[in-house]
Amino acid sequence: MEDFTNRVAQSALVTLNLEEFIHPGERVVYDIKDNLFQGLMLREKDFRAFVKDHDWSQYDGQNVAVICSADAIVPTWAYMVLAGKLQGHAHRYVFGDLAALEQDLFHEAILAIDAEQYRDAKLVIKGCGEKPVPTYAYVAIMQKLLPIASSIMYGEPCSTVPLYKRPKVAVG
Repeated sequence: MEDFTNRVAQSALVTLNLEEFIHPGERVVYDIKDNLFQGLMLREKDFRAFVKDHDWSQYDGQNVAVICSADAIVPTWAYMVLAGKLQGHAHRYVFGDLAALEQDLFHEAILAIDAEQYRDAKLVIKGCGEKPVPTYAYVAIMQKLLPIASSIMYGEPCSTVPLYKRPKVAVG
């Protein structure tokens, strides 16, 4: 009987699973269409009264995508007023849909990565996980780690697609 060696387990590959960077907070959409007069335009007096009386604490710790799903006239300052009210309550808020929110959350998480821990590493960026990771995150992690890693692959350690290998520097 032959002994089998698990070469993947013994390799110097470092697996980076972007699913681990998914923020656990709830995602919600705030649609400003609910503040529109006759579904067409925002009236400042009514909007400011709503903003003053609204319970903003319901967004505590949440991730909020602010949109207007109606084809309406909404001045830019109205979104800025909402941002001012969400600040201090929401973990994160963005102008855009849930996809824009998810991209922003990944942007925040990738910025926080200490790239030096991957200096000269042979990285495998894990793919095909259980949770959806936006393509943005894969591109952003490449941008962050290309100057640092010696090689980057995509997939699973047992079956990878090579993406980058640092060129060898000629000596002499």
